[in-house]
Amino acid sequence: MNQLLRGKQLFQQYRGLRRENYVLFFGNIVTNMGSMVWPMMTLILDKKMGISAGNIALLLMAGTILSMPASLLGGRLADRVNKKKIILVGDSVSVTLYILCGLLPLSYVTIGLIMLAGIFQSVEGPAYNALIADITPTRDREKAYSLLYLGANIGLMVSPTLSGILFANYLWLAFIISGVAIGCSTLTIWFLVRNIEPVQEEGEEAVYQRARENESVWRVLWDNKPVLLFTVITALYFAAYNQFSFLMPLEMGRFHGDGGALIFGTVTSLNCVIVVVFTPLFTGWFRRLHETGKMVVGRALLIAGYLLFVLLLGFIPAYYAAIVLFTWGEIFNTLAEGPYESRRIPSSHRGRLMSVLGVAQGILLSLFNVAVGKVYDLTGSLGAWTIVMTAAGLSLLLSLWLIRLDRRDYPKLYVSQTPAEPECCASVSVSEQS
Repeated sequence: MNQLLRGKQLFQQYRGLRRENYVLFFGNIVTNMGSMVWPMMTLILDKKMGISAGNIALLLMAGTILSMPASLLGGRLADRVNKKKIILVGDSVSVTLYILCGLLPLSYVTIGLIMLAGIFQSVEGPAYNALIADITPTRDREKAYSLLYLGANIGLMVSPTLSGILFANYLWLAFIISGVAIGCSTLTIWFLVRNIEPVQEEGEEAVYQRARENESVWRVLWDNKPVLLFTVITALYFAAYNQFSFLMPLEMGRFHGDGGALIFGTVTSLNCVIVVVFTPLFTGWFRRLHETGKMVVGRALLIAGYLLFVLLLGFIPAYYAAIVLFTWGEIFNTLAEGPYESRRIPSSHRGRLMSVLGVAQGILLSLFNVAVGKVYDLTGSLGAWTIVMTAAGLSLLLSLWLIRLDRRDYPKLYVSQTPAEPECCASVSVSEQS
């Protein structure tokens, strides 16, 4: 009974957000219940179409390159047009394309349709991220991003394992389910997200979000040196992090054949279970730790998880132990990055700056995947993982530098970011001591 009470008290930390935050939370659950295509993309290209690791990386890079102008367009639209409408249009096109993929035989046409769906999702991405920042006060941003991330992973607990089961003989059904799930989420947003007026910020730290209407996005970015460094750090991190869906499934397929898809599906589901269990805990326990500190912890845990995976490659139980460390790092990173960006970007430039940062990260990620894929084809596992660990280590070192630079340029964020202990977390502490 005490355990149930403590769990309820931890979830109370998400109270007090705007209604639209909760709608987006439930929409994320529904969307990700049907997220069965992208987690299996590497295995589809590898096992179903017989494409080499290097060429898989080239195909994924082509998709990323095509999405870059779409993301920039989405960022510009997000600062000028109704963000809800951008999301609805992007989702509607994606639904149609995924259902078409399920009805057509698997071929390069299918891959093209998936990439086209990704382009429209890239258009809506900056609007989605900017909308969350708009409707959430600065003091609640970490909770809002934490809740959205929690919803995504509640939905993802089932879909990767189910897609692993469908992979061999019913892959077409995975496409249909993805389309239907996105469609349900789209309807939820259409009918229930109504108030998208930006909140009026208060407090000294809000000065960093003050609108700069007559300045270009490049001027604003150049004036924010820590944000530029953050972009490089995040790009390196995601280049390494993305090997969870690129290099890791390739390794599982190499060691375990067709069974690698099911193993990878269960590992991915465990990733989501850990997120659901630990995100509320970490949000409450580490609320006093600044975003930059969370970045450092997240990268250290990512490196530890990959090291365990590589050192015990072929030993299936080690995959599940490694994913625990990996996912803890992922949680810390998620709690840090959304709030970090939104607290340091002028409200007038959120959509454009987020799209520019996303494109910069996408370029490095694509080039990195091509390098990893080519090295994997030529030299095997050791060379590829050496590149991955180097990128992760460099991201960790630069994160330590960012702490000093960020404190210098954004001092107000370090003066007032020690809120009083929430009632829910105080109750947990008292009950634990008794």
